[in-house]
Amino acid sequence: MNSHHRVVDAIVVGAGHNGLVCAAYLARAGRSVRVLERDTVPGGAVSTVERFPGYRVDRGSSAHLMIRHSPVPDELGLSDAGLTYLDCDPWAFCPATDTAPAIVFRTDLDATCASIELSCGRADADAYRAFVATWTPRAQALMRSFYEPATPGRFARTFGGLGHTATTARSGPLGARSGRLMSLTQELMASGDALLDRWFASEHLKAALAWFGAQSGPPMSAPATAPMIGFAALMHQIPPGRAVGGSGALTDALLRRLAADGGEVETDAPVTEITRCTDHWRVRGAGGDSWCADTVISACHIMTTLDLLGAGGFDADLLARWRSEIAVGTGIGMAVRLGTRELPTYRGLPTDLPAHGVHSALGLLVTDRRQLRRAEAAAALGELPARPACVAMSFSGIDPTLAPPGRHLVNLWAQWHPRHLADGTEWSRAASVAGEAVIAEVERHAPGFAEGIEHRHVQTPESLETELGLVGGNIMHVEMSIDQMFMLRPHPDLSGHEVPGAGGILLAGASTHPGGGVTGASGRIAGRAAIARSGRRGRPRR
Repeated sequence: MNSHHRVVDAIVVGAGHNGLVCAAYLARAGRSVRVLERDTVPGGAVSTVERFPGYRVDRGSSAHLMIRHSPVPDELGLSDAGLTYLDCDPWAFCPATDTAPAIVFRTDLDATCASIELSCGRADADAYRAFVATWTPRAQALMRSFYEPATPGRFARTFGGLGHTATTARSGPLGARSGRLMSLTQELMASGDALLDRWFASEHLKAALAWFGAQSGPPMSAPATAPMIGFAALMHQIPPGRAVGGSGALTDALLRRLAADGGEVETDAPVTEITRCTDHWRVRGAGGDSWCADTVISACHIMTTLDLLGAGGFDADLLARWRSEIAVGTGIGMAVRLGTRELPTYRGLPTDLPAHGVHSALGLLVTDRRQLRRAEAAAALGELPARPACVAMSFSGIDPTLAPPGRHLVNLWAQWHPRHLADGTEWSRAASVAGEAVIAEVERHAPGFAEGIEHRHVQTPESLETELGLVGGNIMHVEMSIDQMFMLRPHPDLSGHEVPGAGGILLAGASTHPGGGVTGASGRIAGRAAIARSGRRGRPRR
């Protein structure tokens, strides 16, 4: 065994975007840091590869919504490291129905309300304007909470100051205050469906917003999913961004920043165990190498982290309890990546769109919430949905670097699809049928689209697990239900981004607060904690 016993400040296990964000903060603060990644491609689900000749195809995420509302890009100087975002404006659309034109969501609130009025009526347009005014400060507070460690005190301060956004009929200084806080609490804890039914009349509009909210994972019938829909209000402040060159352009910028500040990244370096080595930690690799560090940040899946600790001799009973009490779930969805001759031509679009039409937008291809509910029910039974709920993203319409001249790239995400099918069918056999069903949903709203498909790559829940390390095919790592959020994610014992009984092991990644999506938040939290820890231990800076 080749043992490198130089003790560095930190080792990061996993080069997903949160692992790289964590390492970049450490390196910028002058700490010595090394990142180990099992894959040959860094970035995890925030990476882009050449699936088809001349195409830059995302392996996971495509649109970046949350990180643009965060301090991470500015604090790490990612624009100077080559990261460029294109505003997705329009940022979403919901297709036309037999009786109403498409709903187009633009950064400009007036333009959005005009589209809603045309499709759904004046009352819902006015309601949407009021909805945005009410939920913008709530969503902003929620985003601020994502970038700090989750503690009961912070949680109370974050949401306790939002009483002014709620109403009450109670009178008197104390009565009015308590009444508003109770109303606020009820609204934050409500299901997304309850929120929509409270605010709007049109099922067309409700379906669009429900499908937007469901991108967080849980069905909108679940408790406390209302804020996932409320996040839409922030899209009128800063819309989703498309990184020029693909989602992996964020990873490329992080790698350049990290290298410039002296950090190191090693790919094709799977880790097999994390174990104590006197007063620090040793990380062993599959090839026999080992590395030592004062602090180890595990930015991979929490179940993978527990396996690594178990291999290193950590308390087996405690690990078993954590495994049994963390809900990984049974998969969320699948993706279909297409190389095409043409972009989809959707029916019922307005004539006042920019030159790129709606191809900057998240195509929310659901016009009735019953489609969502049927898909959810099928997945719960271990079956394929008869009509999957789909999001269409055709960003080559605004970024021509993604496809060869005269060709286009279309990314389709679909929910809900179980990791294991109840009838025992292997995903290798079901992939083609499931992929065709996803394409059929685009064809339903853009007739003729399927004829122009030249290349296709289907990512099933199984391939999401094997290629990207997403256990159970869950792109959020563990369920985003209220019992596994904030101070409870991924488990009350582990919610402080630390492992009890293993001082010096920190946690990052989608398994931890604030959860999945392209945020960089857990990487920032873990990186700052590691910096503080190395300062307390008196380690010399690089």
